[in-house]
Amino acid sequence: MFYRRKHYIVKNSFIETFNDHFNQTNLPNQLKHGTRLIGRWMRDQKDGTTEVFAIWEYDSYEDYVEIETRIKGDSEHVARIQEWYKKQGGRDRVFSEYILEAKNEALEDTVG
Repeated sequence: MFYRRKHYIVKNSFIETFNDHFNQTNLPNQLKHGTRLIGRWMRDQKDGTTEVFAIWEYDSYEDYVEIETRIKGDSEHVARIQEWYKKQGGRDRVFSEYILEAKNEALEDTVG
């Protein structure tokens, strides 16, 4: 198995928009292409921001790469993402004003 952690620091004023986008756009597309969501959580940082992170599971690293390739090649999904960014004032604006940090990290098993 291969696990990844997707992590964000988001301004509280944008958290509802960010979560709606995940639930309506990103999650359905991830599931459509075979990604398994273990869970997604958020935690108020008490400084006007919220940490949001999700744990995703794949059969292997190679499976992860294959799924990500399909997701990035899904032209309908890419168009939905581009339209969402446009409605928010552009990708650069989203990542300079609302999403202050974004990480995509591999997780290592310590049990097994």
